[in-house]
Amino acid sequence: MANAQARYFEILDEGVVRCILCPHHCRLKEGQIGICRVRSNQNGNLLTHNYGEVTSLALDPIEKKPLFHFYPGSYILSAGSYGCNLGCSFCQNYSIAHGIPASTYTEAEKMVEITQSCRRDGSVGLAFTYNEPSIWYEYIMDVAPRLKELGLKTVMVTNGFIEKGPLEDLLTCIDAFNIDVKGFNERFYPQMCKGRLGPVKETVERAIGQAHVEITTLLIPGKNDSEDEIRALAQWLGSLDRQTVLHLSKYHPAYQLDLPATPTATIMRAREIALEYLDFVFTGNLPGELNNTNCINCGHELIQRSGYRIEITGVRDRHCAQCGAELGYIKGL
Repeated sequence: MANAQARYFEILDEGVVRCILCPHHCRLKEGQIGICRVRSNQNGNLLTHNYGEVTSLALDPIEKKPLFHFYPGSYILSAGSYGCNLGCSFCQNYSIAHGIPASTYTEAEKMVEITQSCRRDGSVGLAFTYNEPSIWYEYIMDVAPRLKELGLKTVMVTNGFIEKGPLEDLLTCIDAFNIDVKGFNERFYPQMCKGRLGPVKETVERAIGQAHVEITTLLIPGKNDSEDEIRALAQWLGSLDRQTVLHLSKYHPAYQLDLPATPTATIMRAREIALEYLDFVFTGNLPGELNNTNCINCGHELIQRSGYRIEITGVRDRHCAQCGAELGYIKGL
């Protein structure tokens, strides 16, 4: 376990500290550890225990994040640690988010070197992912700016449950986010995730326009998949930027939640509704997914996707090969 000085906290009376990295604002007495399981009060000081601790490291297709309109067809080195500041009963990566996995300490400069070395394998940079990366904050802030100096891209796949100050710092050095909006009703987050929707909405609203942002929502039967909720989610995203990419994914039983898998018809209906307000809505965890990208001007196919097999079929010099429209909504073409 690598202890490091936490950056965002306040010292209160009688040796109590309050973490202000995320909206939980954990108040910790001596020896107590926060909800995220990686920050604790040690002698009246807040330390983070997962600094540089890597549990997963792999070269992934960037579409796996999922990011469909950020350097499509490329690869990205992906790194994760352990811990999470939410408690989702349906967690897909519970072994590292809520378990005690084996990890390898990797110095920040070493991670930069590894990321650079993956360029020859088609990697465009580094994604902080797998567990919740925002609680790896200090490490990210030591790695990401160096990567940007070297012309590499940085990505975070995050639940978006972070305070405004730390988010502003991240926006200076993260190029793209996939933000998991887990549900779009105020009951869902406290009941299913032990969090709140409001801070996640604020993260999305701040990040759009500052970085490339795509959204993922896992549709869980009877919990967050009503037509009214999907409509409200899509209307909100469309009011921010109609070209924001929304990924609607099929739920399968995982961790503590054992409900039937989401019917395919539910996913398809949700996609139909969301397309009233958004130009790009893709489906996840479905066979035969409708995941090609078409030109919003003329409908010509731009990118063809079959699983993680990607073909850029209708692009010429960052413009639609058929109508000539500029494709500024797809980064890295």
